[in-house]
Amino acid sequence: MNDYTDILYDVRGGVARITINRPEKYNAFRGRTCDELIHALNAASWDKAVGVVVLTGAGEKAFCTGGDQSAHDGGYDGRGIIGLPVEELQGALRDCPKPVIARVNGYAIGGGNVLVTCCDLAIASDTAQLGQVGPKVGSVDPGFGTALLARVVGEKRAREIWFLCRRYSAADALNMGLVNAVVPHGELDAAVEKWCQEILAMSPTALAIAKRSFNADSDSIRGIAGQGMQALAMYYETEESKEGVRAFLEKRKPTFRDVLMSPSNEG
Repeated sequence: MNDYTDILYDVRGGVARITINRPEKYNAFRGRTCDELIHALNAASWDKAVGVVVLTGAGEKAFCTGGDQSAHDGGYDGRGIIGLPVEELQGALRDCPKPVIARVNGYAIGGGNVLVTCCDLAIASDTAQLGQVGPKVGSVDPGFGTALLARVVGEKRAREIWFLCRRYSAADALNMGLVNAVVPHGELDAAVEKWCQEILAMSPTALAIAKRSFNADSDSIRGIAGQGMQALAMYYETEESKEGVRAFLEKRKPTFRDVLMSPSNEG
């Protein structure tokens, strides 16, 4: 993969910067986006000139808003169990032997919120908003997005995030432990750069060992994710899930329970 279309990749001064470059879609990812992110993360992982990775979104409005619903009609447009290799992308973030910092510059919603959860560290603009939307649109992340989130913010809060699908301010996210720091929007780049320089002063091998050790405690979630994605693929074939996508695209409230009670879904 020589030419990226959905992301930007830049390495300077020991820092690899990976930017989801779909601002017209609020940096939602499609199949190609995931493949490019995985490729870039793998490149950064084994580039000896790189000591830290920064993941962010292009523009001022969004970090990432998850899967591109316009590419979703009972299945996304890429490869993998659900047409998006999201479990591979999440794994690439965790497997990268360098610390990965989420530069949360705006909306981190749905799959974007999961990316923040999977990154090692997160610094947010004070204008950022975070949260989940899956049950609103007929979807869910049955792996790191749920089980790891519970480890990050606590079981009760994680269930709240998924069951109520509210949006949380950057300050709320800081209070619950979803991000490490919140700074004024105009100071975001300076704050990220400061953390990068502090990390670059550390022993790369010690950091890699520490990251592997952290991950070892929660890596059983990969198995949960694999099983969950198989169930999710079957769920996407149901009218209940398709109703969520239709409602989103038609900009109306979904009627999930009406679908469940329809004669075609009885018995």
